[in-house]
Amino acid sequence: MASRSGIKRVPIKDVLSLLSQRVSVVAVILEYSFPKTTRGTDYCCVLRIVDQSHHETGMAVNLFALTADKLPHVAEAGDVIHLCNVSVRTFDGEYNLVYSKAFSSFALYQGKDSDDLVPYQVSSKYQRTNADGICIHELRKWRVNFQPNDGRHEFRLFKEIKEGDHVNLACKILHFGEVAKDEWFIYVWDGTNAPPNTIRSKLEDEMNCPLPLQLESLALPRDLYCTFPTVGSILRITFDGSIDKSHFHLLDNVKLKWIKLVNMRLEVHAGLWRGLFTPFTKFRYTPAEDNLILTRKRFSDERISRRFEINYLGCVPVPSTVTVVTVDCHCAPHVTLMEALTNNQVTAKFKCVVRVVAALPCQPEMLRSPAGIYRMQLTLEDATARIHAYVFAKDGETLFGGYPDTDSLSKKLNKLLGVTEGGATSDKRHPPWVSVCLESYYLNKDDTWGTRHFRVSSTKVAEEA
Repeated sequence: MASRSGIKRVPIKDVLSLLSQRVSVVAVILEYSFPKTTRGTDYCCVLRIVDQSHHETGMAVNLFALTADKLPHVAEAGDVIHLCNVSVRTFDGEYNLVYSKAFSSFALYQGKDSDDLVPYQVSSKYQRTNADGICIHELRKWRVNFQPNDGRHEFRLFKEIKEGDHVNLACKILHFGEVAKDEWFIYVWDGTNAPPNTIRSKLEDEMNCPLPLQLESLALPRDLYCTFPTVGSILRITFDGSIDKSHFHLLDNVKLKWIKLVNMRLEVHAGLWRGLFTPFTKFRYTPAEDNLILTRKRFSDERISRRFEINYLGCVPVPSTVTVVTVDCHCAPHVTLMEALTNNQVTAKFKCVVRVVAALPCQPEMLRSPAGIYRMQLTLEDATARIHAYVFAKDGETLFGGYPDTDSLSKKLNKLLGVTEGGATSDKRHPPWVSVCLESYYLNKDDTWGTRHFRVSSTKVAEEA
């Protein structure tokens, strides 16, 4: 069918026989990326599209424009795009379409099956015929039962990730926003615990270069993180500097939805997992009845609902024998740090399994004041959060078994911190999982939540661990 411009609209399978020609295509967006800058002055983005004729792997579309605003603002993968006057090319043996800023045009339509033919974005040269409208209706009806072929994509669980990998993730977007000026994060979750990381910092650097509690420069407000799941790791995703931010507002369309992300880079910063959204990362169409997503949702829902059934599915790691929790906290169930942080009682007692990743001070001779009173700050982490917890006075006596000599105190502290014998100056540590009792308290009765802190109590480093 020819459009008003005289360019023939064809199904994607016919594009394979039209190399170097110009065509028009109506298709479902299988994958899309955010705009990025080219090596010149243009902006570009990449789509992968499918239709009834070619839906196993789809076809790539490379779009170029003078500004990011002139590129498609895809609200959600699965929407419909009408591409007009695009060129058929090949790259690495694969056919693709190239959108020219000079003569091509496009329109974006919602993908859901409806009679609405009003596009939510159109380029300046776009014109639609009645026949194009019929094609859009037919494509929407086909999309209702379309299940993308994910055969060439392996979607890993968070518990399976490794540093430096580029992976595909099937996860839920919990939140997205600018947490500080030009500091954007996506918060995603799949219900599993990300692996603990080697701590690559020297203990003596904690005073001047402390391990951060989170990747963001400012912590999220309490009323927001109280809406997050308390079981399983929450992965923070930030953005490569070459990605244009003008389309970020579109992420509001997928907030609180389960999605698929393709080619996400995974990094570790200060022992914390970080996803990096690169120019090659894409959102992939995820139907409402996607089989993989339904399986992930069932698993995560069950993990939360059966949370306290004898540590169901390893919500909390099995602790080592390095510490012993005394009798007054012994019978309490283990909770995650996120459960302690979001507890609705300002003052409460919790039993947690954590890693002690930093201590301040870390020199055994400085753990007590000149008056002989213990005072120190520990940095604790589990799969859900990282916090500061303090050790004061009698709690220190309990933790270290009274007032041992400096050598004995050093050995006990090193056990907690994962420092091997002779490795006190090493910048690589693997702290053990230990059971501790935490108590929350406040400093100001006029601002109880704003001055809430945690202390370690009723916990002892075992003599033989």
